[in-house]
Amino acid sequence: MITLGIDPGTRKLGWGVVRRDGAKLIHVAHGVIKTNERDGLGARLEQIAEELNQVLGTHSPDVGSVETLFFYKDAQAAAKLGHARGVVLLCLAQKRVEIAEYAPAKVKRTIAGSGQAEKVQVARVIKSLLGLNGLPEPDAADALALAVTHLRIAPFMQALAGRSPAQRTALAALLGGKKRRRKAGG
Repeated sequence: MITLGIDPGTRKLGWGVVRRDGAKLIHVAHGVIKTNERDGLGARLEQIAEELNQVLGTHSPDVGSVETLFFYKDAQAAAKLGHARGVVLLCLAQKRVEIAEYAPAKVKRTIAGSGQAEKVQVARVIKSLLGLNGLPEPDAADALALAVTHLRIAPFMQALAGRSPAQRTALAALLGGKKRRRKAGG
């Protein structure tokens, strides 16, 4: 299974590709899509879509693991993040890539053992876990953490595939993530 983790943003969008080979997680690639703050929001979203589609074409992921929205004190910042997430979800849906969404605290808890972990702590664990030579940029580290989170949680979700809706709901609540299939036109 190949998972593309995406940490949405309109100035910097982190992405990271991780592949599972049996029980082993293998780093494939990661990066940050950087846009020019002086460009209008529409131009930045267009750049994000173009570059993200290149990543999708190059790596052909099975799943896109995306950070959920969380509450901001600044409504304008939340709206911009929502725009970036919308572009990400659209790009994934157009390529018929399954979408999984995880809250930031769930990712931190899965990777570092605490929902309050600092970004640098998460980056260090990712570096060690994936055998990277150095710490990735913060946005790319967060994206790799999203990919790893999905690869760690997905087996539990698959184990429940034949269970009742109540059992699946209970496990999803226990794991703290939501997963949904998105297909273009559906």
